[in-house]
Amino acid sequence: MESLPYIPGLKPADPGPLSRFIPPLEEGTVSTWLSHHAQASSWLLDPFGFAPRLPLEAARAGYRVLVTVNNPITRFLLEMAANPPSESDFKAALAGLAVSKKGEERLESHLQSLYLTKCEKCGHEIQAQAFLWRKNEDAPFARIYECKNCGDKGERVSTPEDIERAKKIAATDGLHRSRALERVTSLDDEDRVFAEEAIQHYLPRPLYVLTTIINRLDSLNLTSERRRALNALILMACDAGNTLWGHPAERPRPRQLSTPNQFREHNIWKMLEDGIASWAGTASGVPCAAWPNRIPESDGICIYEGRLKDLAHEVKKEIPIAAVIGSLPRPNQAFWTLSALWAGWLWERSAVEPYKAALRRRRYDWAWNATALSSAFDHLFELLALGTPFFGLLPEPEPSFLTSVLMAASAAEFDLKGLALRTEHDPIQIVWERGEHLKREFADPDVGNVRHAVQEHLAERGEPASYLHAHAAALMALNESHSLKNPNQEFDAALRTIQPLMETALKDDDRFVHHSSGESIETGLWGLRQPPQAGSLADRVEVEAVTFLQKHPESIYLEIEDALYRKFTGLLTPSKAIIYAVLNSYAEKDGARWKLRLEDHASARRADLKKTEELILSIGKRLDYQTRRQDQTLVWEENGKPARVFFVLASALAGRVLIRNSYPPSQSIIVIPGGRAGLVAYKEQRDPQFAERMKSYRVMKYRLARALFEVPILTRETFEEQITSDPVEQARGQMMMF
Repeated sequence: MESLPYIPGLKPADPGPLSRFIPPLEEGTVSTWLSHHAQASSWLLDPFGFAPRLPLEAARAGYRVLVTVNNPITRFLLEMAANPPSESDFKAALAGLAVSKKGEERLESHLQSLYLTKCEKCGHEIQAQAFLWRKNEDAPFARIYECKNCGDKGERVSTPEDIERAKKIAATDGLHRSRALERVTSLDDEDRVFAEEAIQHYLPRPLYVLTTIINRLDSLNLTSERRRALNALILMACDAGNTLWGHPAERPRPRQLSTPNQFREHNIWKMLEDGIASWAGTASGVPCAAWPNRIPESDGICIYEGRLKDLAHEVKKEIPIAAVIGSLPRPNQAFWTLSALWAGWLWERSAVEPYKAALRRRRYDWAWNATALSSAFDHLFELLALGTPFFGLLPEPEPSFLTSVLMAASAAEFDLKGLALRTEHDPIQIVWERGEHLKREFADPDVGNVRHAVQEHLAERGEPASYLHAHAAALMALNESHSLKNPNQEFDAALRTIQPLMETALKDDDRFVHHSSGESIETGLWGLRQPPQAGSLADRVEVEAVTFLQKHPESIYLEIEDALYRKFTGLLTPSKAIIYAVLNSYAEKDGARWKLRLEDHASARRADLKKTEELILSIGKRLDYQTRRQDQTLVWEENGKPARVFFVLASALAGRVLIRNSYPPSQSIIVIPGGRAGLVAYKEQRDPQFAERMKSYRVMKYRLARALFEVPILTRETFEEQITSDPVEQARGQMMMF
């Protein structure tokens, strides 16, 4: 298996429309991979259409991308991202809606009146930004507002008028709920009961506002672009109107249709107004067409609205696929169910028909996910030429998700070429190739194989790792031995073997130690009881980062990150936190560029180290110790026996001292520059084994050696007091931001 370097993104994930349901993928990753694996203008396939920004980035990079999408909402997001209306079209569309009539009133005035509340301070009637509810109650308990008259703002208790207005709207809720249902399913539709359950996640007021707006759509005289613009704004309002917005603790990425105990009811008209900025910032101008319409020979996106199996035969005849890219879908009952509702509200029942299964299904487990993915991989296998690469991104990874994906790909005879994992919060990057139809020898999963893979990874890492890293190492070993799934097994049965296998491998082997306050094997970190003699990953990253800065002065962060990821590949990919901890210890930032501090240039630091060693030897003599230098160690002796041993470092590589030190730790003092204290403290935070071993050592900074040398009267007692007066722990807090 190849050693796969992790590809860092150039920009964070886009916070655009419906971003809480869209995979959080950094921009720049897929285009970087493509630049090394596919020629410009060649055809790519995104078989999942799960992350609209992914094919968009590839098209911008000069590729033609065929995307299969069966979710009408995801398709709309992709079309809008590729070719959004102008900001003026958004404003004109909303203005057209605002001036339409509700009886004798302008629609805007009528809908805004539903959110009126009184300022607690000045008594003026103002617009509430949101009302706050408790689950299963019939009125809001609080409101959030900002008064432009007196400046009062924040969360305030609901007034009797607020409660009365909410109850008055609820009195007519049945009529509006029926209208909302009619756009999704007919009265005699067997799926109507599922639509009714889904609509229960809308309170009466937002549902009234949404149905009132949607009922105006057909009567508005809008151009096609302005209709698209208005649909986009209404889509954001549809999401803002449900009860999945927790308060005060937000659920940033809801996956289940579950109302929190306390939640926000947004001001829907305000959401429409705010939506203009969200959509207008997505301008792209990428050619986009629906299959079988053509796109330019140079670049663009072709959307097939349907399932991959329905397209496979046609594609194989007409389009040579050079590579596959895709964000592997993870189950999201909330988004998929709401997508069916929203599609009906925006485009009526016909848009829901191909996607109605999302209304029915309430539970998506990992066996279902693996089965669905296996079907997609099977169709891909038939569609692709031998050796076609597939670059997959696994957002929001967790062990069961990774297991289902690797199992599905292996069952479809895709060859795993490499896997790179940074942290549990970053997408896993996986490369497969379309393999051959071979008669493979399958083996039962072996606990010894799992143990060996985990032990090998931890030894190579030189420090404890998350369970996800250990799990990934085991899965890669099982994949290589064709042990993930027997062809005669159901996915459910195959998946059920993995977790017990991992538990047995880790819990029943004294070589592994679990650093966790919880009993679940997935919590905390896993390490080796006997720490390896090789340096820790953090220490090796420190050495490589500083070496890079010495050879490449004034580098930007992305250059440093890219160089390190080429050195530390696969499961050893260092986190941004480690890299920034090293940079903050050794370097300073000038604009966008990092450069070593003057005192950390090699010549300056060598001189500083030598001076500090001389000071320590001088102090020892003043305290009536016999002093000597032994290799890189300074020893204070009394009566021929060591009393104090000093390890003077220019770095934060204290782990190397712990490995090679033959003296009692209680006698040992590690001496570091003050600028390394934060880095040592950070390493203790991330590595419980290192932290535990460091408890037996004293750490002293260069500046204290200088200060002690200047003390006119120094005794052994005052020396002991002073070396505890400036502990490394004082620097612990500064690294917590990463």
